[in-house]
Amino acid sequence: MKVWSVFGSEHSANLVMIGRFKEVGGATKAKEIIDSFIEQVRTDQEAGVIKIGELADRYTDGMSTLLRKVEVYGIGPSEMEQFAFDVRIKANRNEIILTTDEIDVSAFLKVLLDKGARVEVYSAHEYSDTEQGRGK
Repeated sequence: MKVWSVFGSEHSANLVMIGRFKEVGGATKAKEIIDSFIEQVRTDQEAGVIKIGELADRYTDGMSTLLRKVEVYGIGPSEMEQFAFDVRIKANRNEIILTTDEIDVSAFLKVLLDKGARVEVYSAHEYSDTEQGRGK
């Protein structure tokens, strides 16, 4: 018989990030860029050129090409794994809403800021009266 002794706690952030753009369609463009990063990370994982949990010190060839294509240059190689996290994204006209249980969201923040968003970030645990967040 094996006995496991484990300590755990609830670490989920229930984080909400809202990006508001001056132009209608700005949120759609930002979502397309985020979706392309998510797809590239997935492709790189399947090809075995990256492993989530191992800090990358350089971009894959595919990611380098994509970064130039979408003209986003502020995200570091080690932040790219954030695009493998479970994130729910909704875009509507000039607003994009991301919700996740993760706390590492700098890559998403950088995309939104780079594309001209005013960004609000908060924990829906603390601000449960908002309409966003897990269980909303």
